[in-house]
Amino acid sequence: MHEAMPRIIDPLALEARLQDQRLRIVDLSPAERHAAGHVPGALHLDYGRIVASAAPVMGLLPEIGVLRTILAELGIGPDTHVVCYDEEGGGKAARLLWTLAVCGHEALSLLDGGVAGWSAAGLTISTQAAVDVAPTQTEYPLAYGTERVADRAWILAHMKDEDVILVDARSTDEFTGRVAYAARGGHIPGAVSFEWTRCMDLEHNRRLRAEEALRRDLEAQGITPEKEIVVYCHTHHRSALNWLALEHLGYERVRGYPGSWSDWGNRDDTPIET
Repeated sequence: MHEAMPRIIDPLALEARLQDQRLRIVDLSPAERHAAGHVPGALHLDYGRIVASAAPVMGLLPEIGVLRTILAELGIGPDTHVVCYDEEGGGKAARLLWTLAVCGHEALSLLDGGVAGWSAAGLTISTQAAVDVAPTQTEYPLAYGTERVADRAWILAHMKDEDVILVDARSTDEFTGRVAYAARGGHIPGAVSFEWTRCMDLEHNRRLRAEEALRRDLEAQGITPEKEIVVYCHTHHRSALNWLALEHLGYERVRGYPGSWSDWGNRDDTPIET
């Protein structure tokens, strides 16, 4: 039996498992960044392929057939453990992990610190394109579930539930409405602000902050494990990292809002606070 891999994996722990044939490492950095140096064996994936838009709403889940095609290209099947990273602290990588989790795929990890953390640990950086990956011959028959998703209707129906807490991962200026990237600014009524960078140790390659400190900061804002939590940002890109951090800490009921503020703030019939 192979030991289960955690949601957040240390570079040295991943390096020790690079020969595991069930492992698939996916780099969501820009293509030029990937070409300049990546974790050995990592496959590049353009972030734009894993999100869909219906203007002005962005960051929606892609059609399930699109996702199945991508996974077939990457050689990802039901028994694959997927490890993701990017260049920005984990938002794009976490969004792919969340998307797979929505489908019920649980063998998922984020590389702590990404390629910068990998390099800082003294590990080998590759510039060689991975050419030995065999695409799967059949599509992985995934389907979207509802357990980890909160859409606008779900949020409107649960806004007054004391058991539910909304967590806004955007900047303070976006939260207060001083800056608006949608028709209206502000936040969903009752939401608390927990900017996504608060999950990161900015002095150590944006690795996830120490569990104790992160848990303390979350709970100080009422983001406690017994509650059902909905994370959102502008498109559920930044907030995907909050989702992953909460999962890593053992929070059992965490939902992401695809479309996020680009959906909520571009309507005239949704309640807003500033």
